[in-house]
Amino acid sequence: MIKTPSRLLAIAATTFALSFGATAANAQTPPPPAGPGMMHGGPRMHDGHGTRGDFMTGFKKLHDKLNLNAAQEKQWQAALDTMKQNHEAMRKNREQIKQQFDSMKSQPILDMSALHATHQRVEQQDAQLREQTAQAWLAFYNGLNDQQKTTVSSAFKERFAKREQRREKMRERWEQYQKENPGAASAPAQ
Repeated sequence: MIKTPSRLLAIAATTFALSFGATAANAQTPPPPAGPGMMHGGPRMHDGHGTRGDFMTGFKKLHDKLNLNAAQEKQWQAALDTMKQNHEAMRKNREQIKQQFDSMKSQPILDMSALHATHQRVEQQDAQLREQTAQAWLAFYNGLNDQQKTTVSSAFKERFAKREQRREKMRERWEQYQKENPGAASAPAQ
């Protein structure tokens, strides 16, 4: 795949918006109560920030550093509301796929065309919802002054650097595992 500069810019902007949106949701949403299969007050999160509590604390600090004025806070809330609504809509979309499959699984032959059509429709709807969320967070970001944008940019650079460090550690562990267990990775599943 050839990645043109405009494509790279679009990918970077989307990544920023989605990351910023996810960060905001976690900062504004209290963790659910602990229950079976739950750790640290909520389901185990793989958001690249350790535990959910650490992530929320870090983002709260970033929010506080921004010293938002009333108009910026309004944009923040609008983006947050958009993100929450879209997240809920995406959850309902996934539930539709599950319900369709559950209604079909008792049949000896699945209607794969119907499942595929539903999956494609949900993918399109989810893509639109993700774009709406990205645009809401970009509108918020564009309303920040240069000092605030620098603060956000520094936080994201740090976040991505930590993510890269974790990826590198995982790669090193995988390579070590492969050395210690030759053939384990390519062994057929029983």
